[in-house]
Amino acid sequence: MLQLLQSPSPNRLLRNFLRNSRSKPLQSSSFHFPNRTATTVSMANLSSDTPSRGSITHIIFDMDGLLLDTEGFYTEVQQKILARYDKTFDWSLKAKMMGMKAIEAARVFVNETGISDSLSAEDFLVEREDMLRSMFPNTEAMPGASRLIRHLHAKGVPFGLATGSHKRHFELKTQRHGELFKLMHHVVLGDDPEVKKGKPSPDIFLAAAKRFEENPVDPQRILVFEDAPSGVLAAKNAGMNVIMVPDPRLDSSYLGDADQVLSSLMDFNPKEWGLPPFEDSES
Repeated sequence: MLQLLQSPSPNRLLRNFLRNSRSKPLQSSSFHFPNRTATTVSMANLSSDTPSRGSITHIIFDMDGLLLDTEGFYTEVQQKILARYDKTFDWSLKAKMMGMKAIEAARVFVNETGISDSLSAEDFLVEREDMLRSMFPNTEAMPGASRLIRHLHAKGVPFGLATGSHKRHFELKTQRHGELFKLMHHVVLGDDPEVKKGKPSPDIFLAAAKRFEENPVDPQRILVFEDAPSGVLAAKNAGMNVIMVPDPRLDSSYLGDADQVLSSLMDFNPKEWGLPPFEDSES
């Protein structure tokens, strides 16, 4: 049964940021992600005797851009706002904002674009909110999301959700997908009291891990699905395995920290991670 817990959102520089963020609030600054080689997998290249990466017992999903196709809404709205200042919203900025708590992402947005003297982070969120409210109810599921969630549920694999979205946005985004999200064991939102800092801090994944019935769960037995660079780092900082399913427009330099990179959830091979394989009827 879904337990909805109301929640109150290239290399060395980011790692310094992560260390510093444990003791002080987010400071708006430029940072980059490591450029290492990750494993990109297509189901066409996987044989039936693919070796297992490990015995995974629990799954944690991100939501935006991973299960639900909402990132396009954010891009559209943020570009509209920047157009007033003759500026463009590009993917290097989007990569830094993805997965963060709303106010943290807003601070990055106004500072990185140089509009902080004209628009505060708080005012940016108010303006963005007015436009997003009418968009979120039209959210579509990402390819393979329903198939994977229903498979895990049918096989008795415990899985939960860890999203930077706050309660109001979560309800709007999932309006058309209530039946699917009810299959989650629990949901941890970005304004949850235990989530002191947003991604790339590990707070949200640590909170989600604690709420499985089998608590404590060995973090090495947990597999996280993410689309955002900051979310991948949050999962790794929590000591967990992570599969990244990035937007194809994201620069490859952002993919290095994931244990595996897939082009779609449709490419996921459960057997490779020690999980029950898909039935022929689910293919």
